[in-house]
Amino acid sequence: MKREFAVIGLGRFGGSICKELSMEGMEVLAIDNNEDRINEFKNIASHAVIVDSTDEASLKELGIKNIDHVIVAIGDDIQASILTTVILTDLGIKKITVKAQNDYHAKILNKIGADQVVHPERDMGKRIAHSIISNNILDYLELSDDHSIVEVKVGEKMLGKTLVELDIRANYGCNVVAIKHGKDINVSPSADHRFSEGDILIVIGADKDISRFEKHLVIEE
Repeated sequence: MKREFAVIGLGRFGGSICKELSMEGMEVLAIDNNEDRINEFKNIASHAVIVDSTDEASLKELGIKNIDHVIVAIGDDIQASILTTVILTDLGIKKITVKAQNDYHAKILNKIGADQVVHPERDMGKRIAHSIISNNILDYLELSDDHSIVEVKVGEKMLGKTLVELDIRANYGCNVVAIKHGKDINVSPSADHRFSEGDILIVIGADKDISRFEKHLVIEE
């Protein structure tokens, strides 16, 4: 059975989510109070409707209570974002994901019932910053405020050495959880794995530890 989603707010972030979910074959209800945006998504989403999401009666009429997961992607109107989240919580929506504008906004959202709070601009900024520091850093995913996963190409200083020789956990406080090479992926690699050109490491740890690891072994000067 197809999962049903609703995306409230069809700006750049919400519009992107709506398109991706629709491309994956999901049932998507697109909601915005802007007629031009709704017209843009009429042929993309399963349903696209002009509605003020701060109007509880209007959301009830849409049958929002039957939606599995609602994504609140309202842009700069923090008040509308908060009020919409309160209404969705009161209606008993199973899962609510909300875009936060800043840390203060995020704290409020967490307190009023949001299941997941995302910071797309901040997170993308971190990913881009890491990628421009070095060509070896391929991707960056924030797990919490101070822990992340980073995907990096093996650095020159690591070539020909084994995990046990580098002792990354002891020296830098982070863990290599997998090593990719071409189409092969080695989960929980053994301590005698010898690094070679083309290896890609998946490293998890505290941001400060990952930063030390990157500076000493990954980033090419």
